[in-house]
Amino acid sequence: MSPLQMQEPRLTLAGHLEELRRRLGISLAALLVAVGLSLTQAERIIRWLQRPAEGWLPQFAFFSPVEPLLAYLKVGVLAGLILAMPVLLGQVWGFARTGLTPQERAWGRVFVWWGSIQFLAGAAFAYLVVLPLSLRVLLGIGRDVLTPVVSIDRYLAFVTSLVFWGALAFELPVALFVLAKARIVTPEWLRQQRPLAVLALAIIGALVTPTTDPVTMLLVSLPLVLFYELAIVLTRAAMRRR
Repeated sequence: MSPLQMQEPRLTLAGHLEELRRRLGISLAALLVAVGLSLTQAERIIRWLQRPAEGWLPQFAFFSPVEPLLAYLKVGVLAGLILAMPVLLGQVWGFARTGLTPQERAWGRVFVWWGSIQFLAGAAFAYLVVLPLSLRVLLGIGRDVLTPVVSIDRYLAFVTSLVFWGALAFELPVALFVLAKARIVTPEWLRQQRPLAVLALAIIGALVTPTTDPVTMLLVSLPLVLFYELAIVLTRAAMRRR
């Protein structure tokens, strides 16, 4: 046993539960602070989220007194989640590291920062690529005979769902890399499961897409498949370094 391992005593079941409670408390506090900060800028964020619809939706409406409040809350929660992601991932790693060796713990910073960057990249991809194309396809149907009247709550529900699931999808290579470092999966196993993985990822892309049009589903599913292939390369590198 190495000196590093001897310095850290093993936690009992009660100790693990107390550690979990503490980590959850820190995560919840960080999320609440981030959501509170985001709500102060909710109006700016809503205007920013409306930009992809410019030219397609001249104005937004609301059909109940609570819709504007719900719209602000949805935007605040999504922005707060993105803002608090480094802290959330840090707490996940802080809890999981107790069962790892000192060599495996060295990957903690990589997990936190790489996971945060991937989450932001996924949100940006969904906002800059998937959202404009989806709006162009969906709102272009029947444009000559139909006038779109979309409530701000429905529009933001569509946007926030697309951005959140797009950001979460970009975490796939991070998750597979960590599983490879923990010796749970191997590159050979991932290659063998490729046909099933492609089918499963296509189904996931269809389930998380807030619409049923094939263009949006393809734009969500294709990055998942590409990231699966990237994960095979990364897990091979992880196995070699191990």
